[in-house]
Amino acid sequence: MPLHDWAELSGWEGVHLLWMTELLRDVKGRLPVGFRAYLGSGPALAIGMPSASGKPDVAVRSHSAASEKTRGTANDASPSIPATSGMEPDVELAVATLEPDPALLVERDGRLVAAVELVSPRNKDRLVSRTTYLSRYLGYLIEGVHLLLIDVHRRPGGFSFADGIAAELQLAHQPPMPPPMAVSYRVGEPAASGGRLLALWRRVLVPGQALPTMPLPLSTSESVAVDLEPTYARAAADAYLA
Repeated sequence: MPLHDWAELSGWEGVHLLWMTELLRDVKGRLPVGFRAYLGSGPALAIGMPSASGKPDVAVRSHSAASEKTRGTANDASPSIPATSGMEPDVELAVATLEPDPALLVERDGRLVAAVELVSPRNKDRLVSRTTYLSRYLGYLIEGVHLLLIDVHRRPGGFSFADGIAAELQLAHQPPMPPPMAVSYRVGEPAASGGRLLALWRRVLVPGQALPTMPLPLSTSESVAVDLEPTYARAAADAYLA
């Protein structure tokens, strides 16, 4: 079944869950002995901006705790304000929350080694969503976890998680990769120039055309082939999409 144009179609939530299940079944059947695949929540790490050295860095950024040491000193000297019972707020609103999407996670000996992420429209519909999920996807790579990132939604225009990852990790000479797209990242050994090697497989996805097979690295020498086309076809059929 060719890829649908999800800018003109509804019902993604159902397809998303079904496709993740199909991907789980497909990957589990291909894993070498000792690996385990399951659906779970991915990491949501807060990271800093790349260093000014110009070298791709795959180390977690640590923020200064200086502000924590001084927190509360100014308020401690201020007179306390008595609580007022029965005071009503000016307004009380319902706000949209970020519900974490499940990811396909692969572990070995209790350590997370690889992940497959399907991007949903709500992952990038607001600035806070884009920031949170970009940190989540970067978190995998920073922690040495291989990643297959799939985004079949071309909206909003002008934004791409693949481009965001390339910018944060200072990946030079990478042409823009707008969605729909699929990118596989393999985190390798330390590079002679500093940082760590990062291998990429980049594929443009086109509505109306078949989806490719993508590698999901498990280590620098092992990987499994992820069949996007048949898994998507089964999910779309179960969701009653023509």
